[in-house]
Amino acid sequence: MASLLSEILFETAGQGPPTSKDFYQFVVTQKEVIWRWWKISLRTECRGAPPGEMKHLHQDFLNDSVLQEQVAVVFGSRILEYALALCRGHFDYLERLPDKLLLKILSYISLQDIGCMSQTSSRFRKLCNSDEIWKQAVLGHCDINPEEIESLAKVMGWKNIFEFYFKKEHDSAACPAEEEDKDNTESP
Repeated sequence: MASLLSEILFETAGQGPPTSKDFYQFVVTQKEVIWRWWKISLRTECRGAPPGEMKHLHQDFLNDSVLQEQVAVVFGSRILEYALALCRGHFDYLERLPDKLLLKILSYISLQDIGCMSQTSSRFRKLCNSDEIWKQAVLGHCDINPEEIESLAKVMGWKNIFEFYFKKEHDSAACPAEEEDKDNTESP
């Protein structure tokens, strides 16, 4: 499993919270944590200030509450918690699998589980809403000729086609029961 880990385990960058215009980068590698910053200011005394960089080994970052607070202020507590977990050796291997392999794995789970998986992260939301997943769902659950539906899928998208046919199938399945209920409730 260690071969799945690239040198950079996590990386993010962004602007500091208001009123700051400063720009920050936070990187967690296999051995260290890197915190970089660029001062952005209209004040003349701050113009031309060189960017800064701080590097800590994982254990040093775990003990540096000041840097942890800076990370939390700029990127949020969830990013801090994730970085701390990485520094403790808790890796999320599933997130590191290639998209092609994850799509293959997702093809074996139910549509209800795909809906749940799509809520776990932005990456899984993207994968679970991808045309590959919904094409498999259409071809597996709807009685449609694949050649006939390809051109429609290019326009509508596979997910929309699935929702249309799935709703149509359930509506038509519900109609006979509704008719039967209606017949039973009518008085002579």
